[in-house]
Amino acid sequence: MSTVDLPLNEQVAVVTGGSRGIGRAIALILGNMGLKVVVNYARSSDAAEEVVKIITENGGEAIALQGDVSQAEAVDTLIKTSLEKFGRIDVLVNNAGITRDTLLMRMKSEDWQGVIDLNLTGVFLCTKAVTKPMLKQKRGRIINISSVVGQMGNPGQANYSAAKAGVIGLTKAVAKEVASRGVTVNAVAPGFIATDMTEKVKAEDILQFIPLGRLGTAEEVAGMVRFLATDPAGAYITGQVFNVDGGMVMA
Repeated sequence: MSTVDLPLNEQVAVVTGGSRGIGRAIALILGNMGLKVVVNYARSSDAAEEVVKIITENGGEAIALQGDVSQAEAVDTLIKTSLEKFGRIDVLVNNAGITRDTLLMRMKSEDWQGVIDLNLTGVFLCTKAVTKPMLKQKRGRIINISSVVGQMGNPGQANYSAAKAGVIGLTKAVAKEVASRGVTVNAVAPGFIATDMTEKVKAEDILQFIPLGRLGTAEEVAGMVRFLATDPAGAYITGQVFNVDGGMVMA
């Protein structure tokens, strides 16, 4: 039996950074599809519980679990608790991330390391933690949220660009390691999405670089994640990067 053969209401998804922005949209869309959802958060407990409430009020099942995914012990607890609660993990969405933007010459070591720790090491830790149970059940879909800046770079975001580029490399390497056991690993690379992380960006400064002429929405990114996580076609897609960017990056 493959992931596609398992009814959605029997599948479990873990979404890191699931309380706000893109992570919130992903948690909600997967919950509405019928999956049981673990909403991970670092500090926004009220926001995470709100996501859980919305999912449960719509007839789904969800829990909120606190944990800084840049820390190995927190990740081990997150995955262990998820497995104890639901018995399995079918989908992992590595979404948690931060920005600490400044030009390289002004960037402090802690600003570099903090972004690398959460945005890249966190993906490594969470992916490693779910690999064993997914390989054992011979099914699983891992979806990493990267960014177009990991492909093209962006002034003032050397740390973020490096981390997101690393996520793409990690995605491709792990995809090759786990494919033989029915586990897929893909990345979604959003462009400029209207969330609290981009609210400080002047839209007029970037719209000229977006062929579709507008910012994206968190729901549009979540839609791509939903496809990779639940659509039957997703079972035969691995090691790929899907840009949701309005045409900013065209390979």
